[in-house]
Amino acid sequence: MFTEKTLLITGGTGSFGNAVLDRFLDTGIREIRIFSRDEKKQDDMRQLYRNDKIKYYIGDTRDKRSLDNAMRNVDYVFQAAALKQVPSCEFFPMEAVRTNVMGCENVLDSALENGVKNVIVLSTDKAVYPINAMGMSKALSEKVMVAKSRNLNGSGTTFCGTRYGNVMASRGSVIPLFIDQIRKGEPITITDPNMTRFMMTLQDAVTLVLYAFEHGENGDIFVQKAPAATIEVLARALVELYDAKSEIKVIGTRHGEKLYETLVNREEMAKATDTGEYYRIPADNRDLNYGKFFTEGESRVSEVDDYTSHNTERLDVEGTKKLLLKLELIRTDLGI
Repeated sequence: MFTEKTLLITGGTGSFGNAVLDRFLDTGIREIRIFSRDEKKQDDMRQLYRNDKIKYYIGDTRDKRSLDNAMRNVDYVFQAAALKQVPSCEFFPMEAVRTNVMGCENVLDSALENGVKNVIVLSTDKAVYPINAMGMSKALSEKVMVAKSRNLNGSGTTFCGTRYGNVMASRGSVIPLFIDQIRKGEPITITDPNMTRFMMTLQDAVTLVLYAFEHGENGDIFVQKAPAATIEVLARALVELYDAKSEIKVIGTRHGEKLYETLVNREEMAKATDTGEYYRIPADNRDLNYGKFFTEGESRVSEVDDYTSHNTERLDVEGTKKLLLKLELIRTDLGI
């Protein structure tokens, strides 16, 4: 599929970019371009991988000129660049807009102008019924992708998206924080014991992007079905795995946090296709002349529910431990 092709990953120095490199470097891919604004992280990756297939581009998705330079002769793009820390985006919402919305638009425009075949835009469950600036900006990035996808017929380019729950042990996520607190003998600080979050591994995230790449049509958004756990269960599972004595301390919810997340809303579920492991949410490609599309009795919205971290499969402590043991970070710590 990627043999002799060139892949560009925006935000490529993050956890997702490293997971993609681990998956693709030993395939027949011609080149992987890492695009990001952090020269130190790029140099760390250069020293770690020491692979001539990886090329590094300093730039910012806010600056289309830097994207145009990196986008030449690229076949596929994974748009992973984002501001994703919820409290930070609450304090600096326009920074979230500039990166997550305008930056995404720049990626899509540059890709189209350079004849890129496929662009996958990575999104988050926080974009569904958003209550925080990060989720609102990611929801808008999805809308930008879908809107631009409507005008791509005959262009040879496809835009589609993926939507994630909590990617376990990704940079900035709660699992590395809990592990650091356990190592230091500090209390594990949780916001609300009953708060639930979807649980996905980084490998799940990469696999979802590849599924979207293979099966996506313009404007599609793909969601992986995933189990969920309460934050308290996650903390207790880590305490047991590390055989720690850490107490669990409730500190209250932070700015912009929800009790539970939604991966697919009711309106999307009414039109989504269940493919087994995934939901495919097709774009609404009607124009503004709604009357010509109306069919009596066609709505299914009242017959379906949202797909949330409260109504998906719920993991107990043992199930959470089993999932945690898939993470290289934890297996390395425990000598497994």
